[in-house]
Amino acid sequence: MKAYWIAHVDVTDPEQYQQYTQRAPAAFAAFGGRFLARGGRSEAMEGRSTPQRTVVIEFQTYEQALACYRSELYQQACSHRHGVAKAEVIIVEGVEP
Repeated sequence: MKAYWIAHVDVTDPEQYQQYTQRAPAAFAAFGGRFLARGGRSEAMEGRSTPQRTVVIEFQTYEQALACYRSELYQQACSHRHGVAKAEVIIVEGVEP
């Protein structure tokens, strides 16, 4: 069953955040991740205010999504995000087709 990585991100230092956005896609690709949404227009209809960026990445399995997040490759990319962005990352299992 597919899984989805959903991230809401508010960036405080766009220049430094680029270090993260240049490195993280390699980790997603290594675990079969595919971007479905990556920071395009969005509007919060309920709940918290609209984050600056919303990202949705599809993985073939829940286990692949978790492994990607926990991987050294992704955690190295993440080190460039810490302190320059506030992120909420949720991994959710999809429903059967």
